[in-house]
Amino acid sequence: MPEDALTSGQPFSVMAKPVGSLCNMKCSYCYYSAASRPGLHPDDKTSHHRMTDGSLERFISRYVEASEGPIVSFVWHGGEPALAGLDFYRRAVELQKRYLPGGWSCWNNLQTNGTLLDDEWCRFLAQNGFDVGVSIDGAQWVHDKFRKDINGNVTYARVKDAVCRLQANGIQPDLLCTVTSETASEPLAVYRALRDLKAGWIQFIPIVRRESGAVTDDSVTGDSYGEFLCAVFDEWALNDIGKLSVQLFEETAQVWAGGSAGLCWMAPTCGRVLVVEQDCGVYSCDHYVTPEYRIGDLNTGKLAELVDSPAQRRFGENKRDSLPAQCRSCQWLAVCNGGCPKDRFVLSGDGEPGLNYLCGGLRRFFSYVQPAINLVTTLGMRGMAPVDIMAHLRSQLSAIWKNVGRNDPCPCGSGNKAKRCCWAKWH
Repeated sequence: MPEDALTSGQPFSVMAKPVGSLCNMKCSYCYYSAASRPGLHPDDKTSHHRMTDGSLERFISRYVEASEGPIVSFVWHGGEPALAGLDFYRRAVELQKRYLPGGWSCWNNLQTNGTLLDDEWCRFLAQNGFDVGVSIDGAQWVHDKFRKDINGNVTYARVKDAVCRLQANGIQPDLLCTVTSETASEPLAVYRALRDLKAGWIQFIPIVRRESGAVTDDSVTGDSYGEFLCAVFDEWALNDIGKLSVQLFEETAQVWAGGSAGLCWMAPTCGRVLVVEQDCGVYSCDHYVTPEYRIGDLNTGKLAELVDSPAQRRFGENKRDSLPAQCRSCQWLAVCNGGCPKDRFVLSGDGEPGLNYLCGGLRRFFSYVQPAINLVTTLGMRGMAPVDIMAHLRSQLSAIWKNVGRNDPCPCGSGNKAKRCCWAKWH
């Protein structure tokens, strides 16, 4: 997203929450439950009912009205959006067709935990061209530790079945995997388990939570996150180029090739992805669904006006304007831009507030992968096939390690001895 993306009339998108924070699971690290959001009481039933038919029609009509077209993107999120019921989405598709101008179309995306997706659901989603994102934390042991249902039962088998059911109906789901402190300790096991599901796209989401001002034990540290990403990148680059896309790798390559990041936390400014809750309340961002970030509602305002309101413009521009000097002078600014504002709560090296908690890990990742990503991009532009690109990378890696001993500095640039770093990966 360019720096002038907050100019009035620029494109924006909306994430709809048809059941608010209501969910049939109780993930230990969830940031979106009513209990985790200041100012909202976990027993407040007004935040847990389904969007009414009138509210659904108001949302769809006003979103289409505010869109540039010819494609209008609807993202259905939660909580667990499937709790709204299949008839809710049948009605949504009906209303979309009613309000779309001639020649326009809709793109629908359902972000789900997968546990409610039976054959009827999957047939409907396939017949109506829905894309589906399924949350699954890689290997079964880590998924079942953190992602239990509201009755305390494990869920991995049900989610895996949903992935297979979607694929059987012609939908290749995107897989969303969180990275906790525990996940980060087993990067290859987690990545390979996701790869074994034969999906085409994976997103890794770092868990960074605070309680009473302190970072929680399940949160991943910057260093661990960086090492996790580097290990996954090695496995992907040597085995899966052209077979599987990893969101962060794709986005990073796109920026270094001269493009703009499509991932919001990598963009210079934010604020162009609104959240509409089940009561038609409109909020600044998925991570800021709290009373102080409620910028209006669809009962009294229009989406185009709300996204360009002074409050929302300040929210988005603050990401860029509050960068500490350490970020502004960083060589990785173009691919990081300070990261997500929710994670910018530590002091920089010179004591300035606003540094990203994951900064060290992100710097480690970008410095580690830049040579390989640039090479992969160059070879791809020359028309080299993925299998030949991977063979070229393996050949280069072999040459790099040829004369490296166990006690020599590791070629990866970590500063550690090879035996305490990457030696086991390549021997």
